[in-house]
Amino acid sequence: MTIPMQSTPGSSGYLELYPERKVPFFKNPYILGLAAVAGIGGLLFGYDTGVISGALLYIKQDFEDVRNSSFLQETIVSMAIAGAIVGAAGGGWINDVLGRKKATLIADVIFTIGAILMAASPNSYVLILGRLIIGLGVGIASVTAPVYIAESSPSEIRGSLVSTNVLMITGGQFISYLVNICFTQVPGTWRWMLGVSAVPAVVQFILMLFLPESPRWLFIKNRKNEAIDVISKIYDLSRLEDEIDFLTAESEQERQRMNNIRMLDVFKSKEIFLAFLVGGGLLAFQQFSGINTVMYYSPTIVQMAGFQANELALLLSLIVAGMNAAGTVLGIYLIDHAGRKKLALSSLGGVIVSLIILSVSFYKKASSSSSSSSDFYGWIAILGLALYIGFFAPGMGPVPWTVNSEIYPEEYRGILGGMSATVCWVSNLIVSESFLSIADGIGVGPTFLILAGIAVVAFLFVLLYVPETKGLTFDEVEVIWKERAWGKNPNTVSLLERASQS
Repeated sequence: MTIPMQSTPGSSGYLELYPERKVPFFKNPYILGLAAVAGIGGLLFGYDTGVISGALLYIKQDFEDVRNSSFLQETIVSMAIAGAIVGAAGGGWINDVLGRKKATLIADVIFTIGAILMAASPNSYVLILGRLIIGLGVGIASVTAPVYIAESSPSEIRGSLVSTNVLMITGGQFISYLVNICFTQVPGTWRWMLGVSAVPAVVQFILMLFLPESPRWLFIKNRKNEAIDVISKIYDLSRLEDEIDFLTAESEQERQRMNNIRMLDVFKSKEIFLAFLVGGGLLAFQQFSGINTVMYYSPTIVQMAGFQANELALLLSLIVAGMNAAGTVLGIYLIDHAGRKKLALSSLGGVIVSLIILSVSFYKKASSSSSSSSDFYGWIAILGLALYIGFFAPGMGPVPWTVNSEIYPEEYRGILGGMSATVCWVSNLIVSESFLSIADGIGVGPTFLILAGIAVVAFLFVLLYVPETKGLTFDEVEVIWKERAWGKNPNTVSLLERASQS
């Protein structure tokens, strides 16, 4: 059975017919509550990936082997990413089998164990093990939170709500720098920095016990009464019946298809593979354009720019992290107004310019003979760092995660969400494990120039391959991939063209 796109609840055609049925972003506290609690996983994701940048300055003081080895420093940073690769790969399966809620609870338990182990580490090797464990939690959370929020959100505000998870990630990074500064004069410095992440994990675990499962997952599992109870709190009566009828019909089809789903099917189905290439490609370019190099190593980059004091390096990095969070707030507004594609292109344009400024400033600083000009180029490098974050945060921060939460069919969403997140973390691992070594080998300036070149390729990728999904239902997005794979359906083309132009 094919459901006409214009009659699909939440579609652009449906909302044009019934504009009074639109769900405003701030008018439903229940949806905001779901997004906020699920977003604590994003906060933990951001905190645990960001806190190591400041903690590393003090870990080097306590552990001589770390102080004397760039490889060990990179391993401490990147081991959490290695764990995230495994967590993301398994997280898709956990989401499909156990549900989004249980996946979140499992991630919280893993976060807590990892935080305690890191805080109590007697040597660098136990610390690396703790980072690996906490990475497992980060990987599961990176798959689960965007999907849970997207499946609980009305299509007209889905982008903004999923972007709140990215805000929590950047907010977690900001908090990590703030915590780093607060504990600089406390005995045990880095142990407190790393161990405090157990607190939000416990808070989310408790709150999540009182929240429902994703309504779409409940429909798929034939738990219709529970699903209706959830969506009745999201939509008013005028739209509720349409949503129930639509999800009931769709879930029956999806249940039948899910019985035959295998991971290899991703590579056999042309339209599904195209969706994966775009989703995985976006997340790969998000990493290879340098964002987590900047976030993980920003205190180190600040010191490379000539500001040697640990406290000053952390303070300047806190400002960078604050800009990242503030830029994400702007992105939450723009993503459902300007659209995903325009926002990503604008973001990447600014990122390219910023990376070139960083490259030139470090090159000039390295070749400068006087201390005054060296200081000048050091401040230009800090400016380039701030501009980079200012352009990246509103666009390439939220857009890849938002697009990945909405471009996959329900029956593939867990598998492909896990695969795409795995691509993200593998890319992240490559960048974080190699940045310091490459910078030592060829210089910081050329390293940033390489990142600028990658950002140019990313710009072309978005321009040529990423569709606009603003305001589209999950089913309308499916039609895009079918059209790209097999040609346009004359019954749907006008709707999709209108959506892409809006």
